[in-house]
Amino acid sequence: MSAATTRSRTPDRLCAEAVDLAREAAEEAAFPGVVGEHLSFLAEGDRVVTHLFEAKEPGYRGWHWAVTVARASRAKLVTVNESVLLPGTDSLLAPEWVPWSERLRPGDMGPGDLLPTEAEDLRLEPGYTGDDAPPPDSPVSEEMAELVEAEDAEVEGGSPATLPLVPTRGSIAAVAEELGMRRARVLSRYGLHIAADRWEEAYGAKTPMAQAAPATCVSCAFLVPLAGSLRQAFGVCANEFSPADGRVVSLAYGCGGHSEAAVMPTPLRPVHVLDSMGADAFTLRPDPEGGSVSETPDAPSEELGHS
Repeated sequence: MSAATTRSRTPDRLCAEAVDLAREAAEEAAFPGVVGEHLSFLAEGDRVVTHLFEAKEPGYRGWHWAVTVARASRAKLVTVNESVLLPGTDSLLAPEWVPWSERLRPGDMGPGDLLPTEAEDLRLEPGYTGDDAPPPDSPVSEEMAELVEAEDAEVEGGSPATLPLVPTRGSIAAVAEELGMRRARVLSRYGLHIAADRWEEAYGAKTPMAQAAPATCVSCAFLVPLAGSLRQAFGVCANEFSPADGRVVSLAYGCGGHSEAAVMPTPLRPVHVLDSMGADAFTLRPDPEGGSVSETPDAPSEELGHS
């Protein structure tokens, strides 16, 4: 071990005793009252010492003020090098910084906000070919394209260099624009899949609303089917009273606003039941005083016999 290394680990006496100077520097960086007790000091090098003070600022549990003081060789004047607030081993730290593109969530965008997409976004792919050069077997190859541009230039009048716009006939971009397919990028299969998973989770067959629905959206008149491959599984709800109005719903989704929902039956009228513990007496013979027995006796019946 060299002598220089040994000297650097030994705190300088004057710098170690400059506790009041270090505290003044810490309070100047913060404000009086938040700099706590002197914790310790560390030897940073020859005649360089760092003093540690407790930090009492709200929200900075476990942090400490570190003030580094130093003095020149053969000088007795100690000066402040720097003061900084540093975290400790058990201090509260802010979470790791996350890029805005990963923090963004659905519904965060407002009017006027712009959300640029990356050039290599996996959800997108070129809308036509992404290349202006036609394929080799195309009817308009590079040689033919030059000839066509020359013919267009003759029609326009003047050489191509003098025209306001260079003719672009024969390029894939020009053909795509003429056919109404001038979208530079479209959804890729990955983009379709993650969109379908998101819609299925929000308005799919496993939602509580769909579990209690009388029927699914596939038989509802308010369903507007989508175009393309998503038509087989999704549509847009057009029922203003449905909780999914204007939303992309799965064909297996359903709600109480189904167009063919059955009319709820009329509730039954309550039946009043009379419960009695008493007993009614029933006579075995007619009661003369009851009015059901005539007062005139019946005529005597003839005896049955042979004539």
